[in-house]
Amino acid sequence: MKQIYTLLLTLVVSTLSFGQTFYSENMGVPTGTTAIAAYAAQTAPATFQNSTPIVYSGTGTARATSSSSYTGASGGGNIFLTVTSSVGNFFQIDGLNTSSHNAADIQLSFGYLTNATSTHLVVEQSTNGGTNWTPITYTQNTTTSWNLVTVTGGQIPSSATLSLRFTNPSTTSAQMRLDDVKLTNVSSSCSLAPGTPTAVCDANTLTLDTYTATIPYVGAGNATYTINTSTGTVGGDNPTSVAAGNIIINGIPEDTDITVTITGGTCNIVVPITSPHCITANSLPYNESFNYTPATVLSSTQMWSPFSTGDDIVVTSGNLSYPGITSSGNSVTFIGTGRDARTPLTTVSTGTIYASFIVNITDVSTVVNDLTDVTYFALFDQSTSNFTDARLWHRRNGTQSQFGVSTSNTTASVIWSPNLHTPGTPVYLSFGYDFATQIVTLTENPTIGGSAVPSVYATLAAPISSIGGFALRQDSTNATPNLIIDELRIATTPNFTLSTTSFDNILGLNIYPNPTNDILHIATTANSVKTIAIYDVVGKQVLNTTTSNEVINVSSLNKGVYMVKITEEGKTATRKLVVK
Repeated sequence: MKQIYTLLLTLVVSTLSFGQTFYSENMGVPTGTTAIAAYAAQTAPATFQNSTPIVYSGTGTARATSSSSYTGASGGGNIFLTVTSSVGNFFQIDGLNTSSHNAADIQLSFGYLTNATSTHLVVEQSTNGGTNWTPITYTQNTTTSWNLVTVTGGQIPSSATLSLRFTNPSTTSAQMRLDDVKLTNVSSSCSLAPGTPTAVCDANTLTLDTYTATIPYVGAGNATYTINTSTGTVGGDNPTSVAAGNIIINGIPEDTDITVTITGGTCNIVVPITSPHCITANSLPYNESFNYTPATVLSSTQMWSPFSTGDDIVVTSGNLSYPGITSSGNSVTFIGTGRDARTPLTTVSTGTIYASFIVNITDVSTVVNDLTDVTYFALFDQSTSNFTDARLWHRRNGTQSQFGVSTSNTTASVIWSPNLHTPGTPVYLSFGYDFATQIVTLTENPTIGGSAVPSVYATLAAPISSIGGFALRQDSTNATPNLIIDELRIATTPNFTLSTTSFDNILGLNIYPNPTNDILHIATTANSVKTIAIYDVVGKQVLNTTTSNEVINVSSLNKGVYMVKITEEGKTATRKLVVK
């Protein structure tokens, strides 16, 4: 049986439970750390999803950091439960009414994160205003990642005065987070069991595509079932006559989430399905001027797709300017934590690849800790959408911005440029990777159509097999500053000429031993007068000397990683130095 229905105008949040969800709380989207009482009094979306008669209380806080990340996670905000004065915080929900449902059919689910699997969140229910509490058992987290917990029927009573309480029992240092609390009616006598649905694009083009959803099922063939969908055409196997098969929904518009309901016998099942993003790989060179309507979510366009959770990178009106670049379209902006945006590329596995763009860090004061709150905000990824170790980083250095590149996702591996940039001033960055040398480079403010030497580079220990995408990344409220990005260009050559592809702009340059603890030899073919400048990881110059001798004494330097900038006969090269 096939039925066509029009698109619902409301967004249905995905869940792993198939039934009628009669209470759902996604914790809103906090603008900062907020006490529960204050958060409940605010306005949407920076407040709880539900209001009177639901009442929220507790000693925890609402936060936007470490957004939930499991199938169907809402992202955005969550409730943070830590330890205060040797007492664990709690979160309580009052005013829940489950009286119209059988206890055997009521299912509780919630997202749960802990940093200590040896300490477990305590979940309890009360039907008399919190005078007496009954523990609720569930399968505890075995990892420190977000997990969607499902409490099977029978533990949640049928009551007009139900309360739920979530408590961090630790008196030491355990931290816990809670999100997406739901109560769902799932018939305990319904034998039809849907499996995990899949959604596959019918095509991947630059226009609006359609996708097909498939819902596997078992336990049918014992009642007359009716299948409705919020949009698309119902097809596939009919559970009325086929005991196990696949329900198929065809012709669903891309980026449209749907809800499929299956009713019959004692069953009343709701299956939400999230749309895939049907997108094609961009051929190189790829020029992105962000020519979209202001306020458009970047990852909703046909050139980009979202990953992770949280608020979005959005298009903003206006352009950034840089000599030699003709700006058009608009630009994009983001700050703090949120969802990332990825654009797929024709796979590159040899030669070089560069991502160049204008960036304006408008304000670094939002970066809380000088030098230590660091973040990578742009990166290449593999064809499988996995991150690579070719990443572009930012940190606040005093009142200015500083960029760097890394050999891994850890801050200790970042090689920082010695250049500092004033907020509000557009900077042109070219971020590249050489497959032959395994070198990641960063060039700052090159002359378009001219030549330039990389400001800094890092050599990866292991090669990147291929690059098939580029992403803009939001990290945390402490580390990601207010960024505006414009005129992205991704190509196998930069739009300027590198002075050298081997980064030996000085012929025959060789520095040794490296690592060293006292004497550093800097040899060149010309063996002429050289200016040597050494910078620490903060970008501070710690040594500057001019010499015609190839021997430099570095015994005064502390153990650590440094950048050595060598200038000889008007030519410049940089090297990484390790002092042990």
